[in-house]
Amino acid sequence: MSFKVKTSLLAAGMGVALLASAGAQAQTVKLMTGPQGGSWYPLGGAIANFAGKDGMKVMVLPGAGIANVKAVQAGKADMGFANSISTVDGVAGRAPFEEKATNVCNVATLYPQYFQIVANADAGINSIADLKGKAIAVQPKGNTAEFISQQILGVYGLKYEDMSKVSYVSYTDAVSLMKDNNAQAFTLGTTVPASAIMDLASARDIKLVSVGDDKFAEMRALNPGYTKLNIKAGSYPKQDKDVQAVGYATHVIARCDLDEDVVYKMTKGLAENNEDLTSIVRVMKDTDIKVMSTDTGVPMHKGAEKFYKEKGVM
Repeated sequence: MSFKVKTSLLAAGMGVALLASAGAQAQTVKLMTGPQGGSWYPLGGAIANFAGKDGMKVMVLPGAGIANVKAVQAGKADMGFANSISTVDGVAGRAPFEEKATNVCNVATLYPQYFQIVANADAGINSIADLKGKAIAVQPKGNTAEFISQQILGVYGLKYEDMSKVSYVSYTDAVSLMKDNNAQAFTLGTTVPASAIMDLASARDIKLVSVGDDKFAEMRALNPGYTKLNIKAGSYPKQDKDVQAVGYATHVIARCDLDEDVVYKMTKGLAENNEDLTSIVRVMKDTDIKVMSTDTGVPMHKGAEKFYKEKGVM
């Protein structure tokens, strides 16, 4: 083979290698977050920012807890925010999932979520049982909190048909309905204090509705991932006592077959950029690497596992 031919082949080979390298650098990670107005969407933006510094491009897409698990399983997304209880249901193939999510892995636990029920103070709602016959607002289908709304009504012997009206709306629209008294209560799953509830409390007197002690065991029977949390007195205006709430965790998930190095870098980025994430969700100030590596009952992605093992927390 002549020197000229060898040189041409070498150059062609280098060209292919450079193209492959460029392709790897240009890989876009599709990250499903939450609806605009919630905390997941800006968190996704922060992740895209630090991932970009590490040579990765992140496309931030709106989503919802249950919908994100389905999207990752179907390969329509690479990563996403999810709620631990919904992901556990997905992996197990329980309702509202039609089949087992076999390609969904855990990456990092971020912070606790509170399922909150807020009522207008003058609506006569002192317990969840008092929601019967009232107009309520819940999130659209595909949101974890909407599914929890059905479950928590169920343990009180109620269903949507027992309400005078059920509106499937965003947090912003729910607050508008409450302000106009077109809904007497609404449910949401988010951090404390929730900006939507603070918005409502600026216009009307409100009351947080507590979950009775005797109902937690029934909720855990539906999903062992539920925990009992307290919304501390003073979290909201005129809240003079602690309110018991059902809790779960927000975590990041990924396709189990997503490149190990990509997930390793993303996990490392989450750990190293906690300050930026805390500026969006204050409770993340308590999220260290040990918390991130929490076993949620969902298989850990190999890329995340590699990072946690290097740090000695697994």
